[in-house]
Amino acid sequence: MKPKQFAAVLVIAAGLVPGLSAQVKSAHYEIFAPEETGDASIEMEQRFQGYNRIFRFDPSLLAAPLRVRIFTQQEEYDSYVSLRLGNTRPGAVYLHYDNPAFRELVVHRGGEEEARLLPHQAFIQFLRAFVPQPPAWIREGFASYFNSLVFNRETETLEYTENLDWLDAAKNAPADPQEVLLADAENMPQDFQARAWSLVAFFAGAGDPGPEKPDYRRALTDAFMVLSPSASTEENTRAVYNRIKLAAGMDELKRDHDGYLDSKKSFIDLINEGQRAYGNKDFAAAAERFREAAKLKPGHYASYYYQGLLAYEDRNYAGAEEFYKTAMEKGGDRALIQYALGVNAVAAGKTGEAAALLEEAAADPGTYGKRAGELLKRLR
Repeated sequence: MKPKQFAAVLVIAAGLVPGLSAQVKSAHYEIFAPEETGDASIEMEQRFQGYNRIFRFDPSLLAAPLRVRIFTQQEEYDSYVSLRLGNTRPGAVYLHYDNPAFRELVVHRGGEEEARLLPHQAFIQFLRAFVPQPPAWIREGFASYFNSLVFNRETETLEYTENLDWLDAAKNAPADPQEVLLADAENMPQDFQARAWSLVAFFAGAGDPGPEKPDYRRALTDAFMVLSPSASTEENTRAVYNRIKLAAGMDELKRDHDGYLDSKKSFIDLINEGQRAYGNKDFAAAAERFREAAKLKPGHYASYYYQGLLAYEDRNYAGAEEFYKTAMEKGGDRALIQYALGVNAVAAGKTGEAAALLEEAAADPGTYGKRAGELLKRLR
C-alpha cells in the first residue's frame, strides 16, 4: 500500500522524532538511530554492495541518499509507521514516495520480525531507488532471494545461506514462467511470491551455458539494462520480458526452470527421504539426508532428533545423547525426547539416569508418556 500523501509534509528532522539522537552518513545511506545502533551503516553498506554485485546500477544516479530510520522501542516504531500508513507493520517497512527525499526504510531494531523482514524491505529500498517502478517478479523475487542474507553483528559481515523457504510452494504452483514475467502487464498469477522467487533463483543459479543451452545468467543481467527509472511498471515489465525472450523461448525456459525445481530439495524433502532411508535400514543415506537438512534449517529440531536415532543404532550412546539434547534445545517435543534419552540411557547401562528421565517423560499424557511408563515398570 502506498504511504498516505499527506506524509510528504510531515516534519522528518531526526531531532524531532523521539528516540532518534544519532545521525550517521555513509557512502550511500543516511541513518537516524539511537546511539547504540552504530553498526547499522556497516550493515546497510554491505547490503548495498551485495545487491549491486548483481544489478550493477550506477550509484552516481541516486537522487538522494537512502534513508534508514531505526527505532528500538516498539511503541515509538508503531506510532511512526501508523502515522504514515494508517497502521503498523512488523519488523521493518520501506515507505516509498514520488519525491526521493521522503523515501525511507523504517526498522524496529530488536523486534521479533526484524531478522525476517529487514533483508526483504532493504532490498526493495535499494531497487526502487534506481527503478521506482520495477517488474513485480524482480522486486518480490529478489527480495525473497536475499531474505537469508543475514548480518552478523559480532563479525560485522553478511552471511548468506540458500533460501529454500518457498521451494515447496513453488513446486506445487502452476509452472509457467511467462505468467510470472508478465504479471504486471497481464494478470497477477496465483502463488506469485513463490513463483517469483523460483524464477529468480533459477536465473541466479543457472550454470554455464552449453553449446545448445541459453545463457540464463546473461539473460538476467541483460534484462536489468533495459529497466528505466522513468518507465511505468508495465513498460518495464514488457521491456524485460522482450529482452529475456531474445535469450530463450518460453517453452525452453519452462522446461529448464522445471528441471531446476525438480533438482532442488527442501527441508521437508530431505527429512522425508531420510525417514524412508532409515525405515529401509540404509543408515548411511539417512545420515546424509539429515545432515543436509540440518544445514538448511539449523534451528529446527527434527534433523538432530533423527541423527540421535542413527547414533543410537550405531551404539554411539554419547553421540545420541548430544543429538537428543540439541533437538530439545531447538524446540522438539519434550516427552518424545525424554523418552528417547531414557531408552538411550538404558542401552548405555545408566539405569539410575534412565529412571529419572523416564519418570519425567511418563508424566506426559501422550503416547510417549505411556511408553515411558511401560519401560519404567520393566526397569523396576
